[in-house]
Parts: sequence; structure tokens; C-alpha cells
Amino acid sequence: MSDLLSLGASGVRTYQTALATTSENIANAGNASYVRRTPSIREITGGNGWNNSSPNGMGSSASSILRAGDAYADQTLRTASSDLSRTQAGSVWLERIETALSSGGLSSRLTGFFAAGTALQADPSSTALRAGMLSAGSSVADAFGVTARALDDAAGELDGQAVQGAAELSRLNQAMLKVNQGLVRTAPGTSAMAGLMDQRDDLLQQMSALSDIDVKLDDYGRATVRAGGPNGPVLVDPKDASEVAYGRTGSNVALAVRPSSGTPTLFDPEGGSLAGMVEGAQRISSARDALGRVATDLTQTVNDLQAAGDDQKGNPGTDFFKSSATDPTSFTVKLNSGDQIAAAGRAGGSRDASNLAALAGKRTSMGFEGSVQALVTDNAATLKQRRLVADAQTTIRDGAVTTRSELTGVNLDNEAIDLLKFQQAYQASSRVIQVAKETFQSILEIR
Repeated sequence: MSDLLSLGASGVRTYQTALATTSENIANAGNASYVRRTPSIREITGGNGWNNSSPNGMGSSASSILRAGDAYADQTLRTASSDLSRTQAGSVWLERIETALSSGGLSSRLTGFFAAGTALQADPSSTALRAGMLSAGSSVADAFGVTARALDDAAGELDGQAVQGAAELSRLNQAMLKVNQGLVRTAPGTSAMAGLMDQRDDLLQQMSALSDIDVKLDDYGRATVRAGGPNGPVLVDPKDASEVAYGRTGSNVALAVRPSSGTPTLFDPEGGSLAGMVEGAQRISSARDALGRVATDLTQTVNDLQAAGDDQKGNPGTDFFKSSATDPTSFTVKLNSGDQIAAAGRAGGSRDASNLAALAGKRTSMGFEGSVQALVTDNAATLKQRRLVADAQTTIRDGAVTTRSELTGVNLDNEAIDLLKFQQAYQASSRVIQVAKETFQSILEIR
């Protein structure tokens, strides 16, 4: 009779655990970081060999809690998320470049400057037309400054966000180290162990959104994570966590992994938002350099033509623009009045406009407006292509999320079935105890 009581008691304990596990699954059905758990129910045997004290088993036990993790689905989702994060982050800065290049209306102001020169060419003695060309030159100088400052502001904002991203990755490294330490101290097959593994996978997902990572798990479930691929620097291992730093030297930007002991290692991420930021920084710098080249060419071309001609009073022309030696986009109009515009060739007289005709020719050959427009067009085409790629990558990422959810997520229909099954088993085990009690009582009452 005691065996019957033990069998019933073991069933009650087993299905209490099973019901608790199923209830936890149901409670976390909306938690994307939660991985479904199931109890591992096994028979408690009654002995072995010839010394078997009972022809039956000794009941059952929920020996461990199994976690429905899938390493392949996790890796696929991390890769898809990393690719999408890079494209989305890169698109943000392409949009900022587009806004900066259009902020000063540079292309239209260049057109206005050359148009003013063409108008003055028709009547080189007109005071009003000379004043108009001088004003148009000031507008061009202002437009270069506005555009350059907008690009500089974008670069400064990007640097701030990249520093924050690197700091966030460092924080995640430290959190992963704590999870690794917890995993080795936690009994396997427990709910606590499953919870730590959920935290580990969630942290890895967050890390992959910042940088592409390579993950290796040991027998305890502890993660060794490398940045930028299997040969990259170690971000975190079972014993240590590294810091990640972002820095800029002029137009060059870089990311480095700095372990607690040792020298920093530079790495170039291929995925994640940090990769998109690095790419964005390079594109902003490239646009800034291209803008500077146009400003330098314009300043040099106009000033050379001024030096080759005479102003309205017959004096040799002087520099039209005054530029900065350190920043070619920072320049102003040097002339004080329209009379100083060298419209005529050398000794050509007040009605001569051959120098302005040469300026029109330089406009065509140098392609100032075309260079600026090419910057805008190239950036717009790249941004459009990135948006198309982002749409495709979003579909891939969503598919990876769905696949992982099907493999590891909670299905409420299945949980309802398990709940009913375990409830009935619990009630039946309770009934076994009741029957054993009643039978034992009946035996005691026999006289």
C-alpha cells in the first residue's frame, strides 16, 4: 500500500512541475525573448537485475526542464538582423547627406552666378548688372558655407551616435559576461538555467543589431563572441569582457576592441548599425571633400580670369573670391564694387567682355554645376538602392523571426492541450493517493 501511495505522490509532484512549466509558457506567450520549455518526464524504476523489490516501477519524476532552443534559427536571425541594421543605419546618413547638399541651394546659385556673368557680357558697362554679378557671387559663397556646415553637423551627430553605439555594445559585453558566469554556477535542466539561456540569446540578438558577431557556445552554454567574424577580436568570453571604442582622426573613423588586459584591436564591422555609421561617416567625408574640390576649382578659375583681365576703369583685375587655406568651402567675395569685375580682356576697353566669355567657356569645361548635381544624383541613387535592399532584408528578417518563433515560440493551442493533459494526470495521481488511503483504511478496519 505504501508503494501505491509513493506512486501517487510521485505523479502529483511530477505533474505539479509539468503544470507550472506549461503555465509559465502561457504567461510568456507574448515575450519574444522567451523560449518554450517542456518538462522531461521519466519513470523511476523499481530496481535492476535479480534484486528487484517491486515488479512495477516506483512512479515518475520531472527530472529536468528542457528548452526548445535552436542554434541554427538563432544564428540565421542574428545575421538577418545585422544586415538589416547596417542598411537602415546607412540610409539614415544618406538622407542627411541629401538634406545637406540641398540645404544651401548651391547648384541653383552657381547657375545664377554664371547667368549674371552672361547678362553682364551683353552690357559690360552696366552698373546694375555688375552689382548683380557681385551679389550672385556672394550668394554662391554663402551656399558653399551653408552646405559645408550642414555636412559638418551631420558628421558631428553621427560621431555622437557612434560613440553611444560603441558604449552600448560594451554594456552588452559586460551583461553577457555576467550571464556566462551565472550559467556555470546554475544547475543544468532547471528553470533558472533556461532563463539564463533566454537572457544570453536576447543579449546576442541585441549585439548583432550593433555589429556582426561570431558566436561559439561551450558545454555549459557560455558564449564566446567575436566582432566582425570568426577571426575578429573577442568581445566577450567566459572569463572576460572587452570595451568597444569609436574614434575619428580627421576624415578617418575607426572602431576598436579593448580587452581588460592587452592592446586594442581595430575592426571593421560588416553588419549592424555601427557598420552603417562607419559607412555613413565615410560618405559624409567624401561628399565634403568633393564639395571642397568644387569650391577650390571655382575660386581658382574665377580669380585667374580676373588676373588676366581689366576692370571697368582699365585697371588689372584682382581676386574675386577670398578663400580659406584650411577649408576651401569657407570663402567670401573680395571685391568691394561691381566696377572691379574684370569683364574685359587685357587692354580691351570698357565695352569689351571677352573675359566674361572666357568665364562662360570655363563654366562648360569645368562643369561646376554638373559636379554639384552629380553629388546629389549619386547620393539619391544610392539611397534609393539602399531602400530597396532594406525592403528585401526586412522580408528576410521577418521570415527568420517567423521560423524561429515556430521552432522555439509558445503555441497557445499546444499549451492548452498540454494543460488539459497534465491536469488530468495530476487529478488521476491525486485519485491514486485517495484510493490508497481508502484501501489502507479498509484494511485497518478489518477485525
